[in-house]
Amino acid sequence: MNPFLSKLLVDVARKRLKSQSDQPVSKRQIVPLVRIFQVELAHAVKEYIFIIIGVFSAGFGLKGFLLPNHFIDGGATGISLLLNHVTSLDLSIFLILVNLPFLILASRTISMKFAIKSIAAIAFLAFVVHFVDYPTITEDKLLISVFGGFFLGLGIGLSVRGGSVIDGTEVLAIYLSRKLSLTIGDVLLLINILIFSVGAYILSIETALYAILTYLAAAKTVDFVVDGVEEYVGVTIISIHHEELRVMITEKLHRACTIYAGKGGFGSSGKSYEKDIIYTVVTRLELAKLQTEIDKIDRNAFIIMGIVKDLKGGMIKKKPLQGH
Repeated sequence: MNPFLSKLLVDVARKRLKSQSDQPVSKRQIVPLVRIFQVELAHAVKEYIFIIIGVFSAGFGLKGFLLPNHFIDGGATGISLLLNHVTSLDLSIFLILVNLPFLILASRTISMKFAIKSIAAIAFLAFVVHFVDYPTITEDKLLISVFGGFFLGLGIGLSVRGGSVIDGTEVLAIYLSRKLSLTIGDVLLLINILIFSVGAYILSIETALYAILTYLAAAKTVDFVVDGVEEYVGVTIISIHHEELRVMITEKLHRACTIYAGKGGFGSSGKSYEKDIIYTVVTRLELAKLQTEIDKIDRNAFIIMGIVKDLKGGMIKKKPLQGH
């Protein structure tokens, strides 16, 4: 790390420790706190880079393909494009207004930090759409559908990787899935069927059919960008700091976890050793926060992540993510 930045983090850690106690601050106290600051800074920089690239990609998909050719997509973006077509008001206005209720909901169902980051990302997208001049790439309807959806999906996926959303309908889908006996995928499908039906009535059936193709291209790109992470992610963590990780998951993030008694298959001199294995389930929107907290405790933890199509019961559908 840059020497100036390292010194700055040490100074911040020292001041924080001094504010908490009148006792002299030792190097042993400073080092763990500096390490936590380093992890938080590294993750924050990476996440904001993802969001910035994602916003410019989504802006390119909108202004380079969809908007000049009067195409629509699913989700809040599709609603915004429809309203833009009907009223001729600037798309950037609708991107903010349509997403705002979903982000208020996100502050209650996910976390305030996530909602604030998403508001900033959507405001930045509105700024880019309004002020950045993208060239119109093509007038071929098939290319517009495929590549407009691709660049929009790339932007949405990168934003999710950065711990935010630039299309708020997924937040609504998560909320409704907790209240109804429906999966997140079912809720999103119903929302988009409604959007495409309205699009067929206002625009044309042909445009609505191309919009479905745009949505499918965007959805597949999102899944690819976030490594196939769909509605829920099962996370298995193997670490010598298993007790600290358990406390972090249950008390800081307020998520349930299961502890398995395990035995390592590889050790020094051929000897195995016993260890606890932690298993927890989070939504993909909460995954970035969990990874950051794990890295603070054990950067060398062995983590296995797998897709969980849906689940029933437990804490994940009842409580929003904490630790913001």
